Amino acid sequence: MGIIVLLVVGGLIGWVASMIMRTNGQQGIILNIIVGIVGALLAGFIITPLIGGSPITSGEISIQSVLVSLVGAVVLLAIINMFRRGAVR
Repeated sequence: MGIIVLLVVGGLIGWVASMIMRTNGQQGIILNIIVGIVGALLAGFIITPLIGGSPITSGEISIQSVLVSLVGAVVLLAIINMFRRGAVR
């Protein structure tokens, strides 16, 4: 059951991050899920130890973990856009 929740929350986080970065038209649901989960992992390893709490990949879902994961997904999309286009939008 935890993996299903992770996929759903990761997909929502990836979708919101793609709307923030204006790349929603370029990616589908699978890429949104991948961006959300990888962004959550990125944020879980880098941001979460600095501020405390737990990432969504650990199974605990709170407002703090969702916001940190969203920041990680936006940063991941910015890095991808920088390599794809040469500049962040």
